[in-house]
Amino acid sequence: MAGIVLLAILFSCKEEKKNVAANHPRGNMPIQAEGFIVRTTSLSENIEVPGTLQPFEETQILAEIPGRIVKLNIPEGSFVQKGTLLVKLFDDDLQAQLKKLQVQLQIAEKTYERYNELLKISGISQQEVDLSELQVNNLKADIELVKVNISKTEIRAPFAGRIGLKNISLGAYISPAVLITTISQVNRLKMEFSVPEKYSDDMKKGRSINFTIAGTEKKFKATILATASNIEENTRTLKVLTAVNGNSPLLVPGAFAKVSLSLGKNDNALIIPTQAVIPQARDKKVIFYRNGIAKFETILTGIRDSTYVQVTDGVKMGDTILTTALLSLQPDSKVSLTKVQ
Repeated sequence: MAGIVLLAILFSCKEEKKNVAANHPRGNMPIQAEGFIVRTTSLSENIEVPGTLQPFEETQILAEIPGRIVKLNIPEGSFVQKGTLLVKLFDDDLQAQLKKLQVQLQIAEKTYERYNELLKISGISQQEVDLSELQVNNLKADIELVKVNISKTEIRAPFAGRIGLKNISLGAYISPAVLITTISQVNRLKMEFSVPEKYSDDMKKGRSINFTIAGTEKKFKATILATASNIEENTRTLKVLTAVNGNSPLLVPGAFAKVSLSLGKNDNALIIPTQAVIPQARDKKVIFYRNGIAKFETILTGIRDSTYVQVTDGVKMGDTILTTALLSLQPDSKVSLTKVQ
């Protein structure tokens, strides 16, 4: 019976040694990993954001006064020059009123001349002369007002551009609320896009940017005209307005554009590989190699590209950062470097 107990104890000791060996396969052997020596380089963050092409100018064509259309010249989809007559409203009544006022003005002017002659021989008072002059000036003002109303019956293109689809027909009676058509300045285009608020300082007026559109690999250029006065509260982005440089038949208003931006450039950025950064719930850490020991430290990061990330706090020039075996390492683990970049 004692022999059986002794055998059981020996067997359990062997199993315990096996378990210890399994948990520590190499005992206290160092973990092999690769390192990276922190250095400075020129770094910028490249991002892509969506944009939308728009006509440089676009407006709705509306009448200023109500009236019946007697002439219609809206070549849908065609280009028209500035000042082209698009719509003419009925104005015979205004023309008749203008002629009547012009006749009255002629009579008033002759009366005023006669009164001036009578005033010289004291045949009339100064007050009557002044009233006659006032009548002349009132008629001139009325004539100018009628001419302005006549000009409102002519609806002309406010700038050179492409006419949209018409919404009215010849003979229709329209009011200022009726949309006649639209006109777009398509020989020049602008583009709108938005960037995250942290890049708002990089969006300076006059900056040149590149963009592409679907269906072609050709790159186009645009220049920043202005930015919105405030950050969008819901999206935390800043809206940017640009003018497209040049003119191409490939660029159509309303088209989707892919804007490429190189932001936050720093010519002396401390960099480490992006895979060396270990994200945490509230911060970011990296593993330093110090005298063969792994040391976990918190860092602050800045801009990044596809390969490297800028470290703004937590490292210094010449530090060695571990880039592999990160999941196997524990604080104060022994490390053997196999390669240093």
